[in-house]
Amino acid sequence: MDRTDIKTAESLDLTDVAAPFEILTSLPFSLCRTQCVSYKDEILMFGGHLKRDCYSYHTIKNQYKIICSYPKNVELHAHCVVKLMNNNPNEINILSFGGSEFSKRHTLKMKYVSVWNDNKEIGIKSEKKNRVNEWIPFTDNKDIPYLIGRNQDDHRGARAVIGGNNNNLLFITYYPEDIDVFDLNTCQFIKHDKLPIENWIRCHCFIIKTENNLSIIKTKKKKHELMFFSQSNGLSIEYDEENNIFQFHKVRVCTSIKSFVFYGYVYINDVILFFGGHDNAEVGATREIHKYSTTQNKWTKSEHILPIALSDYVALLSEDNVYIHILGENDGKKDTGTYMKTRLTEWIQEETEIERQWITEEEEKIKIEEIKIELEKIKDVNIEKWKKKKEIEMIIEYWAHSLFINVGWIQDFNIIILNYIL
Repeated sequence: MDRTDIKTAESLDLTDVAAPFEILTSLPFSLCRTQCVSYKDEILMFGGHLKRDCYSYHTIKNQYKIICSYPKNVELHAHCVVKLMNNNPNEINILSFGGSEFSKRHTLKMKYVSVWNDNKEIGIKSEKKNRVNEWIPFTDNKDIPYLIGRNQDDHRGARAVIGGNNNNLLFITYYPEDIDVFDLNTCQFIKHDKLPIENWIRCHCFIIKTENNLSIIKTKKKKHELMFFSQSNGLSIEYDEENNIFQFHKVRVCTSIKSFVFYGYVYINDVILFFGGHDNAEVGATREIHKYSTTQNKWTKSEHILPIALSDYVALLSEDNVYIHILGENDGKKDTGTYMKTRLTEWIQEETEIERQWITEEEEKIKIEEIKIELEKIKDVNIEKWKKKKEIEMIIEYWAHSLFINVGWIQDFNIIILNYIL
């Protein structure tokens, strides 16, 4: 690859960044809220916020080529794109949907054949015969155009994954707190439910544990396991396909990411990596990186940070699982898009000393949160019954052992102790 097209983190004068991020050739347009799919040596980019153009980035040639554009009557507002199952190694099928009662709804499909195919004659024949590399209406079994979503459904910022015993089920999570199961074979919604969460959702994290990661629950009645994260809400979701039932289990979200949304994320080897995020408040976009182990139920905050702060991220793995590609809009620069990559192996290593210290601090914060919850439960009970020397000593001991935690926590300890002794 031509070195003139790549800038390392060091060349950006970011001396506090040790992770080997590479800043790649500038994007052809700002990819705010783009949707991407990996395919062989390509990263396919399907539009963005009010941007209809679709591109292919060749990871070896370090070049872009336009694929096509969405139809002119389609307005993209945080749409959703998923890769459908296909046994043909020379093409992939793509599904795109989005919209709401406030913006025009669309459901389109594309059969993609590489635009980098050197055999142009074969490519032209295939394109004319099969209508490849263009968006066409998604149709039902009667070949009638079909729109995914009810009139009241708001799919702006929705997230979707493919699953099911036959990979025919589309799981969709969307605003404000909804989850649907759509059968792609019959073009019917077969399940609707409400997520047991506290905040509305958009541009969140939603993954399915795949058989490749050995995370499907192995029972005679196969169940499928999904995970959901948005701000302070975390859920492990079990779907019983035979009985068409959801079961929800709450998962704790670490303190340093619980205010954020709009992060990029990837799932590999039972680990979810979270890159950046935006809290729509004072902090804005963050450069922090977090890791969540789905098997150990453990959070880790990386000692490394992103080279630059981005908002409206998308992150995805290369098809060979070697690189993580991260695309987004520069925070505060609406006309600038940034594209970077990093090796996956950098993020699945053992914790460093700094990261282990963060884990210890986080455990202390968990204890504090648990005490606060207990205090809320007894606030209507005669507090005199709870004035025990041993309990107060326990609070003070937590305080003494946690002095290395951010000074802002001192006020929390004061509140806890005052609730006991006043």
